[in-house]
Amino acid sequence: MMLKLTDDDFNRLVTYMKKNYGINLEKKRILIEGRLSNMVTARGFKDFKEFIDFAFADKSGNETMQLVNKLTTNHTFFLREPEHFDFLKSTVLPYIEKHNAAERSMNIWCAASSTGQEPYTIAMTIDEYFSTNISKWRINFLSTDIDTDVLKTAREGIYAADMVKDVPPQWLSKYFVKIDDKHYQVIDRLRKMITFRQFNLMDNITASKPYDLISCRNVMIYFEQATKNALIERFYDVTRDGGYLFIGHAESVGRDTRYTYIKPAIYRRNDNSEKAPAGRFIH
Repeated sequence: MMLKLTDDDFNRLVTYMKKNYGINLEKKRILIEGRLSNMVTARGFKDFKEFIDFAFADKSGNETMQLVNKLTTNHTFFLREPEHFDFLKSTVLPYIEKHNAAERSMNIWCAASSTGQEPYTIAMTIDEYFSTNISKWRINFLSTDIDTDVLKTAREGIYAADMVKDVPPQWLSKYFVKIDDKHYQVIDRLRKMITFRQFNLMDNITASKPYDLISCRNVMIYFEQATKNALIERFYDVTRDGGYLFIGHAESVGRDTRYTYIKPAIYRRNDNSEKAPAGRFIH
């Protein structure tokens, strides 16, 4: 029998997730009960209150991280919202190739990597565009997520056969190795292109070098408008002049943003903007 949240337990969880991670679960009571109930009972707690008390008292942070891992949504797939990858190949990468020609380097940040399908799709698109010249470029590709479980999957790059069904056949043969009848793994060269790290988007964001592209898709739908606006402005501060921001097609950017709207779910920092501040990021 599934455990039920009391109003007090529900409010404690909603407040905690909103304050620490910007995620609004006010209308997700059934989702919370469904995702946590089995874990709570399997670990021997008699109700949600007992588990929440235990998790919040754990100074190591391991218990609250398990809680976050359970409550965050990680629906993703290869080539999701393909218009972005078309635009990446037709517009963003040619711009980077031209304007970064002297240094031959690019800085990419996938800010909500989930289980890795999005950053790997970006990596495959980059590799396809530069082809044999890819080795001449220094690619600093950071991919982050709050959920430690999905990051483990992303690093391993192993996916069930039905999860790669939408990958073009030529990409499947070029960028994946079939490890058994039911699983494929992203090739080593592509996996080494990306650095996967845990990061909370509520935290301060600074960068040693600004980003040519920041992709933060389909995570801000869980944020309140004020939280979303503040995050967009933190992104802007670490975007290179002329650099791009991709968001999900179900998301929007506030009217007061300093980004310029390019097309649905694509924004750009103007070439003549003030330079992004230097600092340290999470490498």
